[in-house]
Amino acid sequence: MAPSGSRSIKRGCQRVLYWIPVLFIALIVGWSYYAYVLQLCIESIEDTGKKVVFLLVYHAIFIMFVWAYWQTIFTRPMNPLKEFHLSFSDKELLEREDRGESQQEILRRIAKDLPINTRTNSGAIRFCDRCQLLKPDRCHHCSVCDKCILKMDHHCPWVNNCVGFSNYKYFMLFLAYSLLYCLFITATDLQYFIKFWMNGLPDTQAKFHILFLFFSASMFSVSLASLFIYHCWLVCKNRSTLEAVRAPVFRHGTDKNGFSLGFSKNFRQVFGDEAKYWSIPIFSSLGDGCSFPSCLVNVDPEQPSSPSGSNPANKGASDSRQFPSKPLRESQSRLLASNPSWPDSDSATEKERKGASNQGMTIENEA
Repeated sequence: MAPSGSRSIKRGCQRVLYWIPVLFIALIVGWSYYAYVLQLCIESIEDTGKKVVFLLVYHAIFIMFVWAYWQTIFTRPMNPLKEFHLSFSDKELLEREDRGESQQEILRRIAKDLPINTRTNSGAIRFCDRCQLLKPDRCHHCSVCDKCILKMDHHCPWVNNCVGFSNYKYFMLFLAYSLLYCLFITATDLQYFIKFWMNGLPDTQAKFHILFLFFSASMFSVSLASLFIYHCWLVCKNRSTLEAVRAPVFRHGTDKNGFSLGFSKNFRQVFGDEAKYWSIPIFSSLGDGCSFPSCLVNVDPEQPSSPSGSNPANKGASDSRQFPSKPLRESQSRLLASNPSWPDSDSATEKERKGASNQGMTIENEA
């Protein structure tokens, strides 16, 4: 009882500590609201028209920012469906096998009827020992949440949540609106910040709030801009942060552009088909998070021309045979086989061989 009790106490303390970054952000946002609305707009700005415009625009951005942040924090990450979990009989069968190859045979049999196209670096089926399931494409186990997360991007301490398929759109909108929030504060506070240095403001407590408000908003703008630009690049390439660090491995080899379908389709996969929902923090992403359309075309100039990755054994074959520009789902039976077959060229070659042999037999008979 003692060890389990100490583990539960430790887990409870960790959960409390995980909320400290979120509390820090909440305090910063709360203070910025007080400094901008009360100290800047109400106390320092004398022009009523400017004051009203500033307050209206500020509250519109503020509401969208808080809404997106709330959705990012409290939207639960999606886990793999029950079809990917091992049944009780499969678990027993897997535990009885000692050899890794035998276990892989069992996993390959189970994965045969599932939409799984990615593999480990060694070419094995991706299996999670802790969750006892076959990992769907783009799914990873989060050590903080201790769960497998669909299309996991990263675990973000600033939202105390895993960013994945269910809340990646919210996370993008959170970055966008937080950046817009900081830029708006910086732009509207700039002239009063200059007055501070020119001694044009009365010597009140609003003076110091305006000073620190400008510094904090401008510094957060720089960090948020770099993070937002990076994730915009990831959306355009249809990659997660984990996939940008380590490219996914398919049955044909490593391909960092394996899930990229072009800018338009990549964008709509995250934000949805209807433009009216793109800027609103409501779920509109396409798909179920367990399977993703993919392709075997390397459109990125950084990507090696060989779709088989860096495996030298496949280099000669890949140089002589170019993979067709078809989506993975349409051509996986031909492209993902260990020894790709090319029926058109092979049948033509076979016909030529048969024709040559028949012609040779005719000549011998005439002779």
